[in-house]
Amino acid sequence: MRRLVTAGAAALAVALVATACGGGGGGDDPSAQTISIEWGEPENPLIPGNTTEQNGGDVIDALFAGLVKYDVDTADPSNEVAESITTTDNRNFTIRVKPGWTFHDGTPVTAQSFVDSWNWTAYGPNAAEAQSFMEKIDGYDEVSTEAPTAPTMRGLRVVDPQTFTVALKAPFTIFPLTLGYSAYYPMPQKFFTDRAGYEAAPVGNGEFRFESRTPNQNLTLVRNDQYAGSVKPQAQRLEFRVYSEIQTAYDDVVSGNLDHVRAMPSAALAGDRWRTDLGAGAHQKEGLVTDSLGFPLYDPRFANPDLRKAISMAIDRQAIVNQIFGGVYRPATGYATSAAEGYVPGQCGESCTFDPQRAQQLLAQAGGFQGPLTLTANSDGGHDPYMQAVANSIRQTLGIDARYTPVPSFSEQRRLANDRGFTGLFRNGWQGDYPSIETFLTQLYRTNASTNDYVYSNPAVDAALSQADQAPDIATADQGYAAAERLVLGDMPNIPLWSRPVIYGNSARVAEAEHNPLNRQDTTTYRLNPQG
Repeated sequence: MRRLVTAGAAALAVALVATACGGGGGGDDPSAQTISIEWGEPENPLIPGNTTEQNGGDVIDALFAGLVKYDVDTADPSNEVAESITTTDNRNFTIRVKPGWTFHDGTPVTAQSFVDSWNWTAYGPNAAEAQSFMEKIDGYDEVSTEAPTAPTMRGLRVVDPQTFTVALKAPFTIFPLTLGYSAYYPMPQKFFTDRAGYEAAPVGNGEFRFESRTPNQNLTLVRNDQYAGSVKPQAQRLEFRVYSEIQTAYDDVVSGNLDHVRAMPSAALAGDRWRTDLGAGAHQKEGLVTDSLGFPLYDPRFANPDLRKAISMAIDRQAIVNQIFGGVYRPATGYATSAAEGYVPGQCGESCTFDPQRAQQLLAQAGGFQGPLTLTANSDGGHDPYMQAVANSIRQTLGIDARYTPVPSFSEQRRLANDRGFTGLFRNGWQGDYPSIETFLTQLYRTNASTNDYVYSNPAVDAALSQADQAPDIATADQGYAAAERLVLGDMPNIPLWSRPVIYGNSARVAEAEHNPLNRQDTTTYRLNPQG
């Protein structure tokens, strides 16, 4: 996950109009020192271990700092809160925490802060969304059930205030690479002693601290001048502003009424209009972001893999990319993107190729499909144009009564996913948690994984992923993950549509506001132009 991607969001509150050029200069007006960011309501309270979607994740990434940080340009990992992460066998790790880090309430960040946080996320009764990220730690199985037989994982041990050890159930070669993901952030004691107080005013250890929030309107963070990271934040204040349509947010950036938009509406991509509109504020880089369409495998109508492949081969990806996205996106040939370590092109083969005749043959082999076939996405993410185009392509190619049936919000989309409430295809947006092919596989396709919304299970896939985890080196692990990817694609529980570069835009007020290739905002880069 990283995260389920909302892709957009635009203004519910008409009163939210950004101040015109007040600049990055002085003055006592807080709005003159504030960078406003397009946003949407998060699925859950802002708890790292219970957040696996973009809206909550973007705020959590500004509030917290993890053991590892990913480079803004390359996504390469480097130690942040960790002083060192060492192992001799890829199974037993010793992690040393740098001294001098504090939470926003002044309490120290210690080895215990990480161990307590990870144990809370793993503990079954807490029903944390990111629970499965802890599944490789020894003792997880006893802790993670609805009726745990142990309160904490035996694989975590505090050695001293700055050191803890992690014993995994089996070797996991890329484990240090994963530790920049938000599920592994530390939590302050306030969370455990005053949960309600924490949820009302979250306390992290990152470059910004919580200031205020009005639900369905905005959330404001203020710079943490005690931030211990090597790169200090420059902006004084960030306002995450709720929008219900990405187009409205984009228009507000163009007009100067909003400072940063996290994605582009499809209308702006056509003819590269966004580059003309935004000029120096238009940004694009290679990324680890994909769109796909999942099958609810809990519905027996979708049990036949030939049916699933027929629908995939009925989608003219290139035509949709050209018509809707101005050729900026790339038709998918697998689940991973070219920016991921271990990426192999062409993994999907014919199953991701538009071939009407073969699609019709597969549909006949599967015994046809009794419609209608619904396709669902959240309208507040700007998905309507391409989802309608996908439905049209399926209908025209296969003669199935394919219908786009949007829901109004990302939170409603996630409710349906969590309730196993989809009756047809559902849109998935995914941004990598870390720069590895593994991030496109384990949390989506392993049995009972955190974001396996399809309820997909294949023991051969589980075994292939475990074998790759235990490879002696990263290169061998990558080969194993690629083999697992081919197995999943053979079952096609999720139709790859396209990969998309990381695209975002700034208003003329903003000198810099960058995303990394994981499409995570690097809020230490955010700064206003001196003249506003």
